[in-house]
Amino acid sequence: MHILLQNKKIYIKYYKLKCAIGKRGINIKKREGDNITPRGKFALKSVLFRQDRVADIKTKLTKIKIEKNMGWCDDPNSKNYNKLIRYPFKYNAEKLYKKDNIYDIIITIDYNYNPIIKNKGSAIFIHIAKNNYSPTRGCIAISKRDMKKLLANINKNSKILII
Repeated sequence: MHILLQNKKIYIKYYKLKCAIGKRGINIKKREGDNITPRGKFALKSVLFRQDRVADIKTKLTKIKIEKNMGWCDDPNSKNYNKLIRYPFKYNAEKLYKKDNIYDIIITIDYNYNPIIKNKGSAIFIHIAKNNYSPTRGCIAISKRDMKKLLANINKNSKILII
């Protein structure tokens, strides 16, 4: 099952889900820190989740439990750029274990993975939206209820088309 993102809506099967995108919209020209959601077609890689906040996730994607020492490297100077890391870590990275709930469930998107190009953008995820669906720094954000719906309808062959 594939996903279409268009006009701040995700379309999958019979569902139309409200979402937030990057503060500066969608564009093919993506750079690190530009607040743009990348345009294109991308595979869905894995699901990261907070087991203490999300009891049971039903998905056909690989599941990884988020631990307190986990992050995602967003520092182009690191050989681990755009990869899952563990603290302590000497480069910049985004903490995945957060007080707010936006990273309770994360779907990693196959953006800038193979090959990884420095400064092309990192940590592009589908994650939980804030209550007001405020813009993201480049990710796609949906409600927790919609995330569970999405996870139940995708598999390892699913792709997201962002237009």
